[in-house]
Amino acid sequence: MDMLLNPLDRRHRLRHDIPVMPGAFPMVGHLPAIVCDLPRLLRHAERTLGSHFWLNFGPAGHLMTCVDPDAFALLRHKDVSSALIEEIAPELLGGTLVAKDGGAHRQARDAIKAAFLPKGLTQAGIGDLFAPVIRARVQAWCDRGDVAILRETGDLMLKLIFSLMGIPAQDLPGWHRKYRQLLQLIVAPPVDLPGLPLRRGRAARDWIDTQLRQFVRDARAHAVRTGLISDMVSAFDRSDGALSDDVLVANIRLLLLAGHDTTASTMAWMVIELARQPVLWDALVEEALRVGAVPTRHADLAQCPVAEALFRETLRVHPTTTLLPRRALQELQLGQRRIPAGTHLCIPLLHFSTSALLHEAPDEFRVARWLQRTEPIRPVDMLQFGTGPHVCIGYHLVWLELVQFCIALALTMHKAGVRPRLLSGAEKGRRYYPTAHPSMTIRIGFS
Repeated sequence: MDMLLNPLDRRHRLRHDIPVMPGAFPMVGHLPAIVCDLPRLLRHAERTLGSHFWLNFGPAGHLMTCVDPDAFALLRHKDVSSALIEEIAPELLGGTLVAKDGGAHRQARDAIKAAFLPKGLTQAGIGDLFAPVIRARVQAWCDRGDVAILRETGDLMLKLIFSLMGIPAQDLPGWHRKYRQLLQLIVAPPVDLPGLPLRRGRAARDWIDTQLRQFVRDARAHAVRTGLISDMVSAFDRSDGALSDDVLVANIRLLLLAGHDTTASTMAWMVIELARQPVLWDALVEEALRVGAVPTRHADLAQCPVAEALFRETLRVHPTTTLLPRRALQELQLGQRRIPAGTHLCIPLLHFSTSALLHEAPDEFRVARWLQRTEPIRPVDMLQFGTGPHVCIGYHLVWLELVQFCIALALTMHKAGVRPRLLSGAEKGRRYYPTAHPSMTIRIGFS
């Protein structure tokens, strides 16, 4: 941790009577520690400063971070705004659901949410669309013998998302290239010159938006066409109020982003945990053989409790969204402190995912905690998807994808007489911000 903090910044300071975490670097603040070792940074700050402290996010400024369990309630608080997200990443998230509040958020969300509910996903045939794609990719891994798992799950998720949009196979390389350039907007310095990430990212975003507008026009011109994008367009056009196509395009682009990066990370961690725990692998194979086929509808997921428990425990231990920014619109009582109106807040989902106050033996990977529970899933159990008005609209889609993936992996590998084996250390090189993922170098063998 010491190497990730600035040794020249050791002065203790207060902002609004709340301590500022020492060790910030010029320009980048605490970002090296946030990106490379966020869990230790949060524990160190809590131990030395208490439950409330300021972290310096470099270009995004100081965010007051609270590890008190009361902070989770901010996600539902009427006087807390998500607009800060758009200010931090305007090039990428401007105009999307995650950055809107109140009536604007409800209007845009209501216009497309039906397509993402289990009924809408089943009617659109999403499970039937995904199942053969997942099986084919897993079979390819089996044939190759070993893979860099995050790279492979990332490519698989892109193919699944692009299949939702009806992108022809021959066009996939071009979309892959533009998509990689779009992701540069997450970390691009604010310098708009030819060849630099900001210029390339903006050009890729404009190219993608142009293609998405054509998808929207095609969906309207072929009213009988089915699929998630067509359903989104149809629901959008039937919604109350006049919403511009810019809103629809921005949120389809958000689907591309969120559906790829976060789900690919969770998928990779699931394979890593299966490789680490042979008993868990055996339990999944037993379930897959009993089910006999990859489920294609949400109604089928109840037959796969081990796969679902693996999905939920992986999200708990390895949350892909580790921090959420918010702004206090009014003065708030947060834990034992008063927070002034206008304060920029950081809600550390990673901390709550592994908090002993919320979970028994939080550092242990236990699928049994989900298999043995009798009460319904609580908001805190799925906090990686947010809660309240901003709960992730893609929750049911991700649930379906990852259970399908688990069953396909188990059936294919068992048929080939192999199981996943970890070929390299899983902890070295992992990242925690702006989204979390294992190292790109982690390799999984199948033997």
